[in-house]
Amino acid sequence: MNLTEKINNDIKEAMKSGDKDRLMALRDIKSKLLIEMTKEGGDGKVDDSVGLGILNKLLKQRNESADIYRTQGREDLLNDELKQATVIQSYLPEPLSEEKIAEVIRAVVSETGSSSIADMGKVMGLATKKLAGQADGKIVSEWVKKILSGS
Repeated sequence: MNLTEKINNDIKEAMKSGDKDRLMALRDIKSKLLIEMTKEGGDGKVDDSVGLGILNKLLKQRNESADIYRTQGREDLLNDELKQATVIQSYLPEPLSEEKIAEVIRAVVSETGSSSIADMGKVMGLATKKLAGQADGKIVSEWVKKILSGS
């Protein structure tokens, strides 16, 4: 079962159980997946790696919103964002350790034959695809820079 099917099934379950918070988060995920499916030139499907990227983006947005609400003292909105972030997080694989991220990036560097910081784009493209949903892009970028610069 792919990510889209799982989300659709979980929406049905959330509706049956009356879990409004979960349902709201799942509907948001589904809407973003539908937007991706109907993009021009698309084939009406969303690859799981693309879906994981969408989930990561949604999780990042929820966490940023939660931080803003926390600083403004808006506990009501903060709790909503945190509940939705928890639902989104449940569909993402366990994040990799920094050592594992570095290991994957080293493999990509040798696979692409990259040797300098000028090859960063090539390495980042493949690394982000391989690490989709398992590592934050900022951490991946830092490790790519570090490995390509020889640090």
